[in-house]
Amino acid sequence: MNRSFLTLFGIRWAVLAVVILSVDGARAEINKTAASKGAFEAARSLPPARSDLILGRFVYTKNCQICHGTRGDGKGEWSEGLLPRPRSFRAAHFKYRSTPSGKLPTDADLARTIRGGRSNTAMGMFTKLDDRELRAVISYLKSFSSKWKNPDFHGEKVILPPKPKALDHAEHREAFEARGRALFMVSCAPCHGEKADGGGPQASALVDVHERPIKPADLLVPHLRSGSEANDILRVLMTGLDGTPMASFADSLSAEQMWEVVVYLEALRRNTSR
Repeated sequence: MNRSFLTLFGIRWAVLAVVILSVDGARAEINKTAASKGAFEAARSLPPARSDLILGRFVYTKNCQICHGTRGDGKGEWSEGLLPRPRSFRAAHFKYRSTPSGKLPTDADLARTIRGGRSNTAMGMFTKLDDRELRAVISYLKSFSSKWKNPDFHGEKVILPPKPKALDHAEHREAFEARGRALFMVSCAPCHGEKADGGGPQASALVDVHERPIKPADLLVPHLRSGSEANDILRVLMTGLDGTPMASFADSLSAEQMWEVVVYLEALRRNTSR
């Protein structure tokens, strides 16, 4: 074999080794930072390690494929008849996010959904996955859509406006509830209904991004899919639920108005037994 070829071959492998070591070194540094800043917001700018993708595929095949499908298109063996339908990772429209409308969720958002499940859906709680398995399956599900490689689809976590200080005084809460009710009747009741039970006049005509019929949430159930605390409801008002008719109200309602709607819904949920 030609000596110059061997030399070139050796140089290429040496360069590749340096690149691998550099990436691994960078990943190690990011992992150190992740320990203090949150394990699931690390290494977004680096490609996942091959070992993570292999493990992630194994975890996905074992736990997720039956509903979300081999191709990640939401058409698994158990998908027919499920409402809501399993998420299509190829379309990459995610309802449950802490990021602005139209942006991809953070890794922490995905981890919260996988570990915590979603009430009133077929999405269970995968609490037995360890941290490495969780990170690996998140890396793998991202491989289904090229959106994850496009920085335009990434956004910073939405900062929720703090609770108005007026709500610390009981005498102001009634006024907040009254204003919240008026806003709810105009902005929310057409879909969710005047009773907030999901039976609004427009409910039967609603479809999702795939043109499939979709029902507005019954806001009186004990456990809402995106969380039942005040900040959970506020977050949905700010971010919307991508892929559904539930739009973001961040540009149409002020921070105080969104809090008024939240206070009204809290009172309605508190005073309605289910």
